[in-house]
Amino acid sequence: MSDLKASVVICTYKPREDYLRRVMEALRKQTLPLAQWELLLVDNASPEPLADRFDLSWHPHGRHIREDELGVVFARLRGIKEAKADILIFDDDDAVLDSDYLEQAIAVGDQWPFIGVWGGRVTPEFETAIPTWCQDHAWRLTIVEVNEDIWSNFREGFATIPCGAGMCFRKSVGLRFVEWSRTNEISGSLGRKGAGLSGHEDNDLAHCAMDLGLGTGKSTRLHLTHLVRASRLTMDYFIRHAEEDAASLMMFRAIRGLPVKEPTFSFLSIVQRNIYRWLSGKPGEFFKIEDAHLRGLKKGWKMVQKYRLEHGPITK
Repeated sequence: MSDLKASVVICTYKPREDYLRRVMEALRKQTLPLAQWELLLVDNASPEPLADRFDLSWHPHGRHIREDELGVVFARLRGIKEAKADILIFDDDDAVLDSDYLEQAIAVGDQWPFIGVWGGRVTPEFETAIPTWCQDHAWRLTIVEVNEDIWSNFREGFATIPCGAGMCFRKSVGLRFVEWSRTNEISGSLGRKGAGLSGHEDNDLAHCAMDLGLGTGKSTRLHLTHLVRASRLTMDYFIRHAEEDAASLMMFRAIRGLPVKEPTFSFLSIVQRNIYRWLSGKPGEFFKIEDAHLRGLKKGWKMVQKYRLEHGPITK
């Protein structure tokens, strides 16, 4: 039985060096003593090995781990398998944790024994000014407000599922995710690979908590700062995110047994949508992003149908 109270897992591919160093510096300032937690830096097939660039000797339980199968899911699975503590915390390479994050994560886990996955507020720090046209889609930049403690164990209760940055979960949930991913190959296709913007791997892991009869939640006691680089504040990024995220949403819902139906648009709905465009006063960029989302849903539906044709029904 390990004496460690928490395992911090950072999965990264070609990280921006100044951002990752800020992440590390925040970890060095944690109020939880170093002896009580471990740090795992999972290098997900970066062309330049991170072990040569980032010194972890300052941490008595710091380890470099190399995972050559590209994809955030595979990196996370490797981190889960390597972790020794009963509580795991995902810290992204651009997520700066508040100094008491680890201490509070453990406290919340103790306070909510019925919760398997939990997280908190995510405040952005923009490298350049955020464009006015993307305000309605700012959530795509991983901005999370938490004004009260909330939790649920509903499969469709996405409001209580935290994002991957700062996500805390019990080792039993992590091991369930390992088992689930081993028998569901679609699970490994969720999440980002290299420059890709697929998602919903966070939801997939959170549903593993519900598989075990546990809930998901968000606490006001947890807070981190998300460093948002300028390249994510472009129309190209938002359009790619909208399309790829929507496609992976369809796949996620299919493997989790949630309702999935073909996105269809009647003549009347198209007319109503065009009228809304004219009268809403929203910028044209807003609708370009919305159109990309709809394309992604159609793409995801085709992916689900193709998989069913080749492999049979997708079952939970």
